[in-house]
Amino acid sequence: NCVVNDKMMYFPPFYIIIFLIGLIGSLVAAWAFMYSKNLKKCMNVYLLNLLTSDFLLTLALPVKIAKDLGVNSQRFTIFHCQVSSPLIYINMYASIIFLAFVSVHRYLQITHSSKLFRLQEVGFAAVMSAVVWLLVLFINVPNMAIPIKDKIPDTPNLTCANLKGQIGQHWHTLSAFLGMAIFLNATVAVLLSNGLVLKQLWGRRRGDAKEQASAHKATVNIAMVTVAYMVCFVPYHAVRMPYTFTQNKVITDCVLRKHLFLAKESTLLLAILSLCFDPVLYFFFSRSFRNQITQVFSK
Repeated sequence: NCVVNDKMMYFPPFYIIIFLIGLIGSLVAAWAFMYSKNLKKCMNVYLLNLLTSDFLLTLALPVKIAKDLGVNSQRFTIFHCQVSSPLIYINMYASIIFLAFVSVHRYLQITHSSKLFRLQEVGFAAVMSAVVWLLVLFINVPNMAIPIKDKIPDTPNLTCANLKGQIGQHWHTLSAFLGMAIFLNATVAVLLSNGLVLKQLWGRRRGDAKEQASAHKATVNIAMVTVAYMVCFVPYHAVRMPYTFTQNKVITDCVLRKHLFLAKESTLLLAILSLCFDPVLYFFFSRSFRNQITQVFSK
């Protein structure tokens, strides 16, 4: 009888803004990459996959918005829990991994590491991208495919946990742990790569004026990407596991469950806010994308 999702009306306005900005940003990025002549580069392979995950995540938001606005029919809730919600997590974790790949590749570009040259090949990037999609699908598709309960309680404000049977709850818990493992490994890659790049750029501060200006610009770009990554994804994953314990009945106190649910929803909003930052990342890290956009606005 503990209703945890009765204060969702505050979230839709923010999601609508993110949806519009994310959709416009994804469409502009897709147009720029479509007319680009340098798509066969390792960095652009990762950025195109990041763009794909962002676009699919954007398409899943209208159902989330409608659910938060109070559309509580059982069929709509089932569709949200078995289709749109897993799609959000599939593409969010794909985005996290591709952001890690972008950071590592940026480090290899700046340091000109010949020992790891094979990691900078387009074929390797394509294979790793396919592995990423297979991984996130393997983790999250069972949440879509495992049947829900035969008898769903006829109550308002159903959550996805209310629909899951025992097997579904166990896999959901496992997928949450696997998502946390993905996030931790990706975060180590992002922080380590960007930290080493910043160290490399700091060593160039005593060069000529042109080199100093280039190093300063690159330092600002990488620092912005790192801060945006931490702001978007760290709060959500700090809350994710405690909230999961409320879903599998490890935490049963109603007040605590409500607080953790609202914390999860608030930090999920921050995670999806990355849709607004990624087009800026395309501009900084893809020369072909930057040239295409610059040509349009210089006319």
